[in-house]
Amino acid sequence: MKRRNFVKSGVALSTIPAACVTSKMANPESQTIIENELYEWRSYEIKWGTNAQPLISYLKEALQPAMKRAGVNHFMLFEEIAPGGPKKIYALISYPTAQIYLGAQHLQDDAAYVSAASAYDALAPDQAIYHRYSSDLLQAFDGLKQMMNPVDGATVFELRTYEGYSEDAVRRKIMMFDDEEIPLFLKVGLNPVFFGNMLSGPYRPCLVYMINFTDMDAHAAAWKAFLDSPEWNAMKVLPKYANTLSNIRNTFLKVI
Repeated sequence: MKRRNFVKSGVALSTIPAACVTSKMANPESQTIIENELYEWRSYEIKWGTNAQPLISYLKEALQPAMKRAGVNHFMLFEEIAPGGPKKIYALISYPTAQIYLGAQHLQDDAAYVSAASAYDALAPDQAIYHRYSSDLLQAFDGLKQMMNPVDGATVFELRTYEGYSEDAVRRKIMMFDDEEIPLFLKVGLNPVFFGNMLSGPYRPCLVYMINFTDMDAHAAAWKAFLDSPEWNAMKVLPKYANTLSNIRNTFLKVI
């Protein structure tokens, strides 16, 4: 809970002009500079009929601790609640800086990682667990510069991708979130995990965000509160936000 309170203070801080939080302060000891995190979203497509447990064990017992030692802030694993195709394992990794992101791609100098990954690395070609994995890179919005922890008892995570017909459309939709929608999300119980502008990955130009709930009833109630709110119904008709979305993709996930 302390983490959530800290990040909410970051939301307030993000309303200060960017120059005030990114330039050198007159009294830096009394200021907190919050950088926009980078998020990596990995998707492992599991081979049909293959046991995914060795991959999950590797991710949890070898990669996650090594990533934490390399300086990442969060490492979470998910699977789909109701998969509609081949089984997939997803990893959400948050990096405080680009330097940490680059450093975390090179773990072979970490002896503990090499040891923990040895059984996984020894799998033969005919024991391969997944076909390939994709890796999308996102940058946190100014309106929510750092990931928020899930709510207590969260069982439902909704990942939403908003595609725009142009780069400007996505920029305007991000502005809409930063200025108006994120505070409304927090108010009505659409509990954010992160908001990110996709820097590299499919469906560009687009933005991606994740919200979480204790159950599907809470999910339905929060979305109803959002759609019925006077704030949403006022902002959605503003000309500056017109034609910002061309497609929405969403996936329901649970932590593993």
